[in-house]
Amino acid sequence: MPMEKGSRVAKLSGWEHHDPTRESIGLLIARIAVGAIFLWSGFGKLSSLSEFTTGMVERGIPFAQALAPLGAAIEFAAALALILGVWTRLAASALAVFTVVATLIAHRFWDFPAQEQRMQTIQFMKNLAIFGGLAALTATGGGRFSFDRILRG
Repeated sequence: MPMEKGSRVAKLSGWEHHDPTRESIGLLIARIAVGAIFLWSGFGKLSSLSEFTTGMVERGIPFAQALAPLGAAIEFAAALALILGVWTRLAASALAVFTVVATLIAHRFWDFPAQEQRMQTIQFMKNLAIFGGLAALTATGGGRFSFDRILRG
């Protein structure tokens, strides 16, 4: 049942009032929370690049020797940009594409043995949720508390 404008619940919840500061704080929290996942992961891949590359080769990824360092660098740099709110829409878009590709490589739950399918399904669905957050950040941008906003003036 949709809330009617002016209803007591809408007034008490604050849903009736547009608050740019609250929205920008929410976007800042989203950028930090989502970006942290990729910053940590990208740093780990860059720190152990040979192991990451070997894993990609073992999965049969074409051009793994070139794609592994490129992917790790993009993941780390885009995460840092997302957290800082620099080129937020571009960073979120790059991480969204990265997430789709990584999910289709590593979490193809339908290809795993039965005993592993549940965990891989959870990982797949988690990445779908992350993709949703990145899509929202692509649509909204970084908000007031971002370098994008400072650079725009």
